[in-house]
Amino acid sequence: MTRIYLPGILAMAAIVVASNILVQFLLGDWLTWGALTYPFAFLVTDVMNRVYGPQAARRVVWAGFAVGVACSLIGTQIMIQGDGYEFPAVTLRVAVGSGVAFLVAQMTDIGVFAAISGRTWWKAPLVSTLIGASLDTAIFFSVAFAAAFTWLEPAADVSWAQEMVPALGVGPMTSLWVSLAIADWIVKISLALIALVPFRIITGKMTQKLA
Repeated sequence: MTRIYLPGILAMAAIVVASNILVQFLLGDWLTWGALTYPFAFLVTDVMNRVYGPQAARRVVWAGFAVGVACSLIGTQIMIQGDGYEFPAVTLRVAVGSGVAFLVAQMTDIGVFAAISGRTWWKAPLVSTLIGASLDTAIFFSVAFAAAFTWLEPAADVSWAQEMVPALGVGPMTSLWVSLAIADWIVKISLALIALVPFRIITGKMTQKLA
């Protein structure tokens, strides 16, 4: 059975690795390139859920989580040079936030998908991804940058993320990390809609092969 799940595991691993690399590169003022690749993890999860069921989807998620932990451990050992100092590419707060957000969001996605999968074909992938993606964004940015989680890694300087700025450059004053979270959430929701097309095509072809 593991061989059946292998394409999903490889796809999830590729997305996680690519996102961990691309998150280091900025895309405008509010995003990184990783924001464009990571949301497709929900597509992989939903395809596995529709074709093979929740158990298969959970196996793929656990594989992705393991790859993510490995990437975080590697990132903590990579030092970036600053103005007279150096800091790790991945801090403890970012690592914890990323891991917890991924696991909670993906497992929630699987549960919601399974609960409403008997309805119109697009409802399960859309609703489950909307809920999972929202949880992912809220958990990651809060744990990684909010002042409430300073206790997690007191030595990490994330004061830059708490600077008060207009939301997305045009809205009311709020912490910079909130604008980053809003931009990330908008991308996730937009890609959730776009991903319905490949979801329909991929699941259709995979289901035909299993028939």
